[in-house]
Amino acid sequence: MGDLNGKVAIITGAGRGLGREEALQLARQGARVVINDIDRDDAREAAEATAEDVRGIGAEAITCYGDCADTNDANTLFKAALDAFGDVNIMVNNAGFCRDQTIFNMDDEQFDSVVKVHLRGHFVNMRNASGYWRGKAKQDGSVYGRMISTSSEAAIFGSAGQPNYAAAKAGIIAMTMGAAQLLIKYGVACNVIMPRARTDMTNSGLTAEMFAAPEQGFDAFHPANVAPLVGYLASPEAGHISGEVMVVWGNQVDVLERPKFGPKFVSPDGGTWNVSDLHQRLSSHFDADHTPVLDGFSVPPQ
Repeated sequence: MGDLNGKVAIITGAGRGLGREEALQLARQGARVVINDIDRDDAREAAEATAEDVRGIGAEAITCYGDCADTNDANTLFKAALDAFGDVNIMVNNAGFCRDQTIFNMDDEQFDSVVKVHLRGHFVNMRNASGYWRGKAKQDGSVYGRMISTSSEAAIFGSAGQPNYAAAKAGIIAMTMGAAQLLIKYGVACNVIMPRARTDMTNSGLTAEMFAAPEQGFDAFHPANVAPLVGYLASPEAGHISGEVMVVWGNQVDVLERPKFGPKFVSPDGGTWNVSDLHQRLSSHFDADHTPVLDGFSVPPQ
């Protein structure tokens, strides 16, 4: 079950946290892994340590450094995987960071940098992988492709102090759903995970207290709890699962329902709405018991 022997996986941001655990998980299943992280001394040290741990369990690993959102660096990363292992089968987009601030205090750099690393970082690597798999499918008649994107519940609940992060994570879902529709005919599965995990990114800022490690007992927010889902979605057994969004943490996976329309209201005379008619129809729905704003970060885990 979950045999990935001979398969090749690229994981961005794989030196620490979620990416490291995902690389180890895929390696334990037999995959050869390409560990990407930013070209910085501490990131290089962490990535090399992850690669050594992968080799320690008998799997193959290489490291490749660069900005996951830079086209040239992404091209170099994909080429490095092909040069080393001759194929790419699994693309796990994981890298990211936060620059938290309320929208009225956020500057351009804080917004652009977070959207770049999360949303554009997914885009350039998804473009490389999808183009490669399409070409391979046309040439060989079949392809093994698994694309796993990393979003957040901030995408559906919003986050008052993270307008950049929430927007980028919502974009990741939309982009991955489009890729799933496009690539299903080639046999490629594309899915989104929403991890609740303690990482460098969540060790400070809005989520630090929520994800704090317990003094004793089961650590529900350890990043290792997320990795088995990535391993499963990358596996042959999950080839028919595509276009899904899953929240994962602790011992729990929640599959999000696909979007659907709620109540429908039609103007009284079947013509164009006016303000009075809208008020009459909508005020009964949005009555005194209606909660105007739902803060997802204040919702206790189910």
